Amino acid sequence: MRLLGTVAERWQRKDVALGLLAGTLLDQLLPDPRRAHPVALFGQAATSLERLMWSDERRRGVAFAAVCVGVPITAAGIVDARVGRARPVAVALVTWAVLGSRSLRAEARSVQARLRVDDLPAARERLTHLVGRDPSQLGADEIARACVESVAENTSDAVVAPLFWGALAGVPGLIGYRAVNTLDAMVGHRSSRYDKFGWASARLDDVANVVPARLTAALVALVCGAGGRRAWRVARRDGLSHPSPNSGLCEAAFAGALGVRLGGRNVYGGRVEERPAIGDGRPVSVDDVDRAVRLCASATAAAAVVCSVLAYAVRARP
Repeated sequence: MRLLGTVAERWQRKDVALGLLAGTLLDQLLPDPRRAHPVALFGQAATSLERLMWSDERRRGVAFAAVCVGVPITAAGIVDARVGRARPVAVALVTWAVLGSRSLRAEARSVQARLRVDDLPAARERLTHLVGRDPSQLGADEIARACVESVAENTSDAVVAPLFWGALAGVPGLIGYRAVNTLDAMVGHRSSRYDKFGWASARLDDVANVVPARLTAALVALVCGAGGRRAWRVARRDGLSHPSPNSGLCEAAFAGALGVRLGGRNVYGGRVEERPAIGDGRPVSVDDVDRAVRLCASATAAAAVVCSVLAYAVRARP
């Protein structure tokens, strides 16, 4: 009996770690479902709830965020407590559902393919799948810059962060983080409608990404080869000059790793932002999109290994 108990304990330590690795592999092999994607369904439910709860005040936004995050985490916790030996499978399936490495890289390459045949209208239209800025006046190099910045930011948001929270809290961590990040994309941006109502969602996302963003910068520096020292130096020097306390670190690490300069003029719904330069390399070119995509793939593999080890270590504590 003691032997069986020891085997069960060791398996329990490994279940989340194995699930994260398997889920990351599934994300590389299987495309996201075109219909009924869990994240899309969550977004639809949150939109319906927003119609009922919206008011131009912070307390309503706090309540909205609490419901939209609390309910999925609670439901995930109940399911996680009942799956038993099937936990590795559950973790793998949820990891596949919330990760976005494959789709992120595919979208960036889709924009790049249009740029390579000089189809700027199609490239601008496709860019809207990646970024929230207005692409209507962007030239080829500015579209490429937007792609690289989006790949850098989402390497943290869509890959490293869900894996990190999954390592700490299993299925509830994976689902809870994706709920937080989706809410930020929906209501966390600056606008007259969401300045107050979206405040709680934006701040919650900032907090949830503090560690993952820094882990992303470290992983990028680790996997980029000869540019590793430069990536880490640029991340430390320029990362906090970005309006976001987290995204800037990821963009700066990519800028250093690729030897390019990011930042500049962005337009969001008629509002112009002049962002400081990040990195001290050359301006981004179309070919840099593919380099950023390959760097994202390497960081994804490294994040899966590191977070799986973290998951095992967390559950091995006495």
